[in-house]
Amino acid sequence: MATASTFHLNTSDTTTRTSNAQALALYTTRSQLVLAINGSIYFPGERFILNQQLSYSSFPDKFWGLGKTTPDSSKEAYKFKQYYVYLHPQRRIGAKLFLGVIYEFQRVFGVEYPAGGLFDKENILGRDGYHVSGLGLSFTYDTRNNAFSPDHGTMMQFYFDHFMPFLGSDYQYTNYVLDLRRFIRVHDQQVLALQAYGFFNAGEVPLRSLASLGGANSMRGYYAGRFRDKNQAFIQAEYRVPLFWRLGAVGFGGIGNVGPKMEDLNFQDSKFSYGGGLRIALNRAERLNLRLDYGLGQHSQGFYLQLGEAF
Repeated sequence: MATASTFHLNTSDTTTRTSNAQALALYTTRSQLVLAINGSIYFPGERFILNQQLSYSSFPDKFWGLGKTTPDSSKEAYKFKQYYVYLHPQRRIGAKLFLGVIYEFQRVFGVEYPAGGLFDKENILGRDGYHVSGLGLSFTYDTRNNAFSPDHGTMMQFYFDHFMPFLGSDYQYTNYVLDLRRFIRVHDQQVLALQAYGFFNAGEVPLRSLASLGGANSMRGYYAGRFRDKNQAFIQAEYRVPLFWRLGAVGFGGIGNVGPKMEDLNFQDSKFSYGGGLRIALNRAERLNLRLDYGLGQHSQGFYLQLGEAF
């Protein structure tokens, strides 16, 4: 079950992008339970923005080991439970320029995995449960014209998040993220969307904080976490075309990799993915879409039903 709300804090303010809030309660036949509340609030004049996510997960998952060459046959099943808190308030400090503070908390417990398997052989940090707590800063330049499906504009964001015992963290490490997006209106409401993304870690990084390639928002076609390591980088593109009534279609593709060091993020053993999908406009005025995507990777595929665009 999922619900979503779009709103303006000041109904007479037509220049501020639309705020949104989503609530999700999901239970699957594989005994996967996810409870989540997330969203973005744009305050009048966009002087302040608040992004937040609160969630609880009880999730049977899969692990193939670390690195970009893990074979399909190495797959192991494991279970975990997790509480997650992410708060990201931002303040405008210039034209389309924002400075933010990030707080992130994660508690992982109830981890069950095969004794003597990959988790033990590769000495995966956090395999017996842990919690981490970190603070960081963000710098964002954002000219996108819509919160859900922009048809022009640029977003450039860099942030770092430092996890340390002073904040109650079991592990000390720093996470750095660079996210670049560009949206180009090509012809008659057709849009080319581009993204380059880098996710880097330094220090002792536990299981659920490792870079994770695949999933519904990047490198679609790979299971989320099919390839894991300290660092990740990918680029992806999507071409969006309106069809008729409330329907649209997209085609997408991407290339990416993971590695223990930044120099390992090269074209050796790169991962490719591509696919297409349909869009159903739930709110045409706000451009809020339900998306149905089918992606293909190397010896891998995935179907995704999500609210909102991948990026």
